[in-house]
Amino acid sequence: MARRDRSPFDRRFEGADVLGGLLELAGSPYGPEEVLHAFRDARKAGLAASAVIPTLFPEEPHFRDRDTAQRLFQNLLGLWDLAPGKVTLAAPGPRPKKPKPVPVPPLGGRDPDPEWVEMAWRYLEDDPRARQRLLHSFENRQDALVSFLDEQGLSDEGYGVLRQLASELHAMLELGSGAAPARVDPAALKLKKSPGESRAPAALLAYVDEALFEAEQDEEAPVPARERAAVREGGKVLAAALWAARRK
Repeated sequence: MARRDRSPFDRRFEGADVLGGLLELAGSPYGPEEVLHAFRDARKAGLAASAVIPTLFPEEPHFRDRDTAQRLFQNLLGLWDLAPGKVTLAAPGPRPKKPKPVPVPPLGGRDPDPEWVEMAWRYLEDDPRARQRLLHSFENRQDALVSFLDEQGLSDEGYGVLRQLASELHAMLELGSGAAPARVDPAALKLKKSPGESRAPAALLAYVDEALFEAEQDEEAPVPARERAAVREGGKVLAAALWAARRK
């Protein structure tokens, strides 16, 4: 999960194969030919690209990194610029089969170790559809957890990283258990008086630490220094509460 400097934004269409692969990664049901037709119809109707591109995704697209997101939108806008002309797309051949994500082994009665956590994270990165399904599972169950985050008075950056972290931990534990964690008990979300006190497994806490470290170092919207201690403590509380809910 190493960070790289972002490259300059360049509206450039790299071809049907590239765009098709990026659309699939983002969870779009449309192929390059359908996108081109949609762009041409939209231009004839006087619509802007910003009004059309969001309709290509039934769910908000999620990307494994910012470079992939940037490359998709560079290609879409590049194709938008070319749409009025005589650009044609070669008839797509059969798509090469992508390797299936490596299944995550069930946890059973054991605690997750670092290798298991890495496998679960990779699975979520490699299977966008599974990630969306598990995200919906989190949103449908963890009202108390989201309310807890709302009450912390954090900045948008602090709130956002904890909410994403909670959904990822929930998804991992659902993968390992074969069933979603139960609804978190609000009593389990009280911040500990002793910083760092937690009953979550060490591997989950290490994942929390790594995610929060990256959020603190983010070049565009880092977690503010004044609330980093609170965000770190909140991450440990979330991990412990979800782990307890997983055992129910």
